[in-house]
Amino acid sequence: MKIKSFFYIAFSILISFNSIAQNKERKFKIHTLAFYNLENLFDTINDVNKNDEASPIMEIKFNRGNIYKQKVTNMARVISEIGYDVTNRPPTIIGICEVENRNVVEDLIANEKLSKYNYGIVHYDSPDRRGIDVGLLYNKDIFKVINSNSHVLYINYNNTSDRSYTRDQLVVSGKLDGELIHLIVNHWPSRGADESKRMAAAEVNNSIIDSLRKIHNNPKIITMGDFNDDPFDKSIKKILGAKKEIEDVGKNDLYNPFEEILVEKGIGTNAYRDKWQLFDQIILSKPFLKKDYKDYQLYKAGVFNKSYLINKKGKFKGYPFRSFSYGTFTGGYSDHLPPYIYLLKEIK
Repeated sequence: MKIKSFFYIAFSILISFNSIAQNKERKFKIHTLAFYNLENLFDTINDVNKNDEASPIMEIKFNRGNIYKQKVTNMARVISEIGYDVTNRPPTIIGICEVENRNVVEDLIANEKLSKYNYGIVHYDSPDRRGIDVGLLYNKDIFKVINSNSHVLYINYNNTSDRSYTRDQLVVSGKLDGELIHLIVNHWPSRGADESKRMAAAEVNNSIIDSLRKIHNNPKIITMGDFNDDPFDKSIKKILGAKKEIEDVGKNDLYNPFEEILVEKGIGTNAYRDKWQLFDQIILSKPFLKKDYKDYQLYKAGVFNKSYLINKKGKFKGYPFRSFSYGTFTGGYSDHLPPYIYLLKEIK
């Protein structure tokens, strides 16, 4: 079953303008964009070309097939609910990470919770030793892919340009309901790695963004992902130069709505040592910030943190309810919560 390419919303329900006093009704198209770290969505087949046997599901001795099916269903459930209460459908576009290959992504969108939404996939195999990839899901009725490519991350070791075996950065350009936007999907080096590696990843992002700006006039760019850094860390603040306040965003700057969400509201996407962190972010270029809604503009950002995604008991009570812990499948979801944004455009 195909769904309509937009959802009508009366402004009095979603958004408050001065015209409310004049009893005028305005209608909008609205789309949810999201990102989700799927926490080791690996299959049960050993790939001799990867170190996938180190993945949590491969370390489990029994019942792997049923565990894999439940893991896929759990991930599909979360994705199916992000933004649904506002748009009456799952995200139009969602970046994903910690997937092993295209096959697991195909299993994900074929799940009964997602199959009716006509999702397409953009995916490239990454050189990561364990085979951890990023990808993009998109509603094919609404978003039309024009171009995609994958950008490698090189780390300088001892003044050489040796390849770092980590995740590539996925770039997808396409038309959202006819409007050109550019998306970068990231999974930067972990906190176990030196900070310089994440700063190098930020430089790759900058290079991609600069290239897009040379080709397109004032392009709409979204960079999203698990950056493994908070919004105020050097890779995001110093290298990307992402701003916390909209009024500080210049023509070639980026805006990060998730800095306020973490700093002012204390809401995160992952937790460590009883402290919330917000490694998963969606960062936007200035053309999304006009607020006149003549084209698609940022309306709101948030973290999808429904209660079932939070651990209710034990040592990690209050943390995200992860799938794997101490060599077992917990029945949970992910050790990260998904961030999302709403994009809004007025219907004339």
